[in-house]
Amino acid sequence: MLHPNPAGAAGPSTAAVHAGEARHKPGFSITDPIFATSTYTFRDTQSIVDFIEEKQTREEYGRYGNPNERTVEDKLAALEGGEEATLFASGMGALVGLLMAHLNAGDEIVFFDECYHRSREFCRKHLTRFGVGFQEVTSCDYEAMERAITPRTKFLVSESPTNPHLSVVDIERFADIGRRRGVLTLIDATLCTPYNLKPLEAGVDFVLHSATKYLGGHNDLLAGVVIGSHKLLEPVRHLRGIMGGVNSPHNAYLLERGLKTLALRMERHNANGLAVARFLESHPRVERVLYPGLESHPYHDIAARTMRGYGGLVTFFIKDADWRQTAAVIDAVTIPRIGPSLGGVESLIEQPMVMSYWNYSPAERATFRIADNMVRLACGIEDADDLVADLAQALG
Repeated sequence: MLHPNPAGAAGPSTAAVHAGEARHKPGFSITDPIFATSTYTFRDTQSIVDFIEEKQTREEYGRYGNPNERTVEDKLAALEGGEEATLFASGMGALVGLLMAHLNAGDEIVFFDECYHRSREFCRKHLTRFGVGFQEVTSCDYEAMERAITPRTKFLVSESPTNPHLSVVDIERFADIGRRRGVLTLIDATLCTPYNLKPLEAGVDFVLHSATKYLGGHNDLLAGVVIGSHKLLEPVRHLRGIMGGVNSPHNAYLLERGLKTLALRMERHNANGLAVARFLESHPRVERVLYPGLESHPYHDIAARTMRGYGGLVTFFIKDADWRQTAAVIDAVTIPRIGPSLGGVESLIEQPMVMSYWNYSPAERATFRIADNMVRLACGIEDADDLVADLAQALG
């Protein structure tokens, strides 16, 4: 782990570059070498016995750990201010591993209803088959969430900000409900990253990231991570070794490399998101804009109080447009690529109704509050003036 600098805790860029890494590495390399192996050998039988009885921190088999993986986990734990991190093959893998490790038949989960639809689908369609109860309440309705808690409730789950509506959870209030009621709390902080928000500091038990997004930052890997205390993550790590939802050494290397520029990239994502949101809010063809950095956003005050910046994701609605007219605007941009992800250096744009909800009925889309004229723009790190000019010509 990175030692604090003389002025106190390391800043976000210093931690992103150095945390979790040994100062002197194999082969005198400045970067961690890729350990491209599935199996680790032992000198003799006694060394195996010593490994087991002394609980030595070395590797045995690739499904249980890899040096690249552990370096990235230490870096992510340091960035979030957590005791430990456990890396998975994807963000969904991290969520599934966490819930499966801590839930039993008869337990219940309460979700805010703007959480990622696949996360809710896993709980509603699959965990329920094993006797785990599932409830959804309106996002940011804390009274409704507390009313939904029963003696069987084990988890409270939310994103912050949510995707694509960008509602911002009062993290301290959310954590307080769980603490008072003896219920574990989980925040999916993919959209804000540890640069913009640290939920563990507010008392949340677990922070989850799709590291595919901002943490990796280059649209070239899949990974997920859950961060919290050693005690709460120990069963998660053990189950991961059984289920096999591990990441590859090469992916761990790419994630470590991406993390080194996290603070720099987030500064640009934050600046681009705010500049684009302000432009869109002033455009006559735009009905409304959802972005926590705008004073018009319903949760702007909470965001301004709790977040360093507001990220690169901007959701907006084309005025008086059906889905085809909305698609025409998306097809007219020249810089953002049309795609379903976010958080990379390249800007991405999509129409949620088409990209993620095409096979849902209009009534089902209405329950998810997905409108035909909704556009989700994930601003990359291009020049803000170029992004604004491109949107202006597409809207024109």
